[in-house]
Amino acid sequence: MEAAATSTEIWVLGWSVALLLVQVVLQAVASYDLGPAYLLGPRDEKRVSKNVLAGRMARALRNLLETYPAFIALVVALVVKGKTGGIAATGAWIWLSARIAYVLVYAVGIPVLRTALWLVAALGLVLMLMRLMA
Repeated sequence: MEAAATSTEIWVLGWSVALLLVQVVLQAVASYDLGPAYLLGPRDEKRVSKNVLAGRMARALRNLLETYPAFIALVVALVVKGKTGGIAATGAWIWLSARIAYVLVYAVGIPVLRTALWLVAALGLVLMLMRLMA
């Protein structure tokens, strides 16, 4: 089990948590126009930031959360089955790299490239799944 703990997939999983935390902070900071009282309060009333970047960061975070459970499940299943490495490790790296680029491209507002990066991230998941199912 020690080899699994040091696998590339586990390492990438750790960095994916860092990405998640960065995205949470980015979308919160971009919503500065809502004011500290609202942002630090219970948010009982629904308010939406007028900042374009805040909207983009919130959507990028929601998008990450759509595929993140599959990524986590694939990493755990690969480790449990002892199938780490090879195309699984490559897939994990592709997924993480594409997700990082996705956030940056979404922040700048490049629509076609953003979609292409989503597809690249999905390809990373497919590679991991192929290794798991082989």
